Amino acid sequence: MENILSMLIFFPAAAAVVGFLIHKDSMRQFGVVVTVVEFVLALLMWYYFDTNVAGMQFVQTLPLISSYGINYIVGVDGVSIFLIIMITFMTMIAIIGLTEKKDVKNLIITMLFLEMTMVGVFSSLDVVLFYIFWELTLIPMFYIIGFWGAEKRFYAAIKFFLYTFIGSLIMLIGILYFGYVYNQTTGVWSFSLLDWNSVVLPFDLQLWLFIAFFLGFAVKVPMFPFHTWLPIAHGQAPTIGSIILAAVLLKMETYGFIRFSLPLFPDASVYFVGFMATLGLIAIIYTAMLAYAQEDMKQMIAYSSISHMGVITLGVFALNVEGISGAVYLMIGHAIVSGALFMCVGVLYDRRHTKMIKDFGGLAHNMPVFAVVYIVVLMASIGLPLTIGFIGEFLSLLGFFKYSPIMAFIGALTIVLSAIYMLAMYKKVFFGKLVKEENKSMKDIFGRELVALGSLVVLIIALGIYPKVILDPLNTSVTHLTKVMEIKAVNEDTKEKLRALNSIGEVK
Repeated sequence: MENILSMLIFFPAAAAVVGFLIHKDSMRQFGVVVTVVEFVLALLMWYYFDTNVAGMQFVQTLPLISSYGINYIVGVDGVSIFLIIMITFMTMIAIIGLTEKKDVKNLIITMLFLEMTMVGVFSSLDVVLFYIFWELTLIPMFYIIGFWGAEKRFYAAIKFFLYTFIGSLIMLIGILYFGYVYNQTTGVWSFSLLDWNSVVLPFDLQLWLFIAFFLGFAVKVPMFPFHTWLPIAHGQAPTIGSIILAAVLLKMETYGFIRFSLPLFPDASVYFVGFMATLGLIAIIYTAMLAYAQEDMKQMIAYSSISHMGVITLGVFALNVEGISGAVYLMIGHAIVSGALFMCVGVLYDRRHTKMIKDFGGLAHNMPVFAVVYIVVLMASIGLPLTIGFIGEFLSLLGFFKYSPIMAFIGALTIVLSAIYMLAMYKKVFFGKLVKEENKSMKDIFGRELVALGSLVVLIIALGIYPKVILDPLNTSVTHLTKVMEIKAVNEDTKEKLRALNSIGEVK
């Protein structure tokens, strides 16, 4: 099993190359088979994963540019393994539910290459390798938006690329400088995260490097005020592009904070907690208000995603086990729920070729199964107890409550605000009389649509009722992370704050 992680990374790319030889009429079936095999491989890795071990497992190392310490190093812990399983699952569901008619063969090949880069991001333990996979995700997503998107697809694709690429270049400067600092400290070059975790940086240097990594991560979350590229990207992307963008690509950045910023810059992370929390709260309130004002369902869900990512930010910078574990769980839950929401909008768009709320009404009469599926997904987005959305939001806010009860209370408003705009939208689309003639002929979901959405609904409820299967191994790795932060902190005040945040009871 020592090579299973490399198999997970490169199997989709190898299958994509083979896909060029597959006839276009058989490409959907080929894509489904490949993504099912990839998902099974991820489950197999989970089966052999030791949930009692906090450190990295399935680590594989191969030299790339040895003279500068750049190597192929991959591995997973309790944080990354479930995110990788989520990637493979959501890609599989997106391919199963694919309704795109235009050049399906190239779309599926592009999706398989994108899956390779996404798994690579969440498994890389060499920081240069991480950056390579990170940047490679831009190419297939740029192609998906620009080729299969709506009328403003070129503008959306270029804006998406430029925003995220420029932010990543600043992060690259930070990566190269950290490598230089490691060389000056130890006398050798290394870009291995496992080696970097042994280096204790002075406080001032931590601040500057934290900012460099922050700019790379914040643009892609996207955090306020870097969020303007996301609504247009979602609005113009095809359904499958929106599913992957919301479910996976937005999670790369909050994962980056957990994997790099917190353990490498513990003092800076504590120093910037108030700043990061403020940005998170602005995103929660401001983008929720923007979501309520939208007349386009897809735009509304896009702004809703930014609002929920603000809660994840609060969880990450709670800097305790409850908050960080809750943030990771919410990342998984938000991936499933937002992917399902965009798929639901895709169902309506395929039938009516419109995403405007005003064009619908009374759909519960002729689409009862779809109405039930939509309300379950919507309730999970709101954070209804016994759904996957509740667990992550509750733990994230509980963790941040230790830092600031007032800020945690403000963050909890996301539940109220999301209930207002989501339920208002649902009422307009599904309730009332079925007046418009165009809507009367709309058929209920069936076949692959029902399989894809039904699978997501089952997962939403199952992981809402029984989160222990993910939380136990996740807590083990997050506990280790918080201890590493405390050990590496250079200021005694930082150490005390971290101990307090991870103690039992409220911290003033």
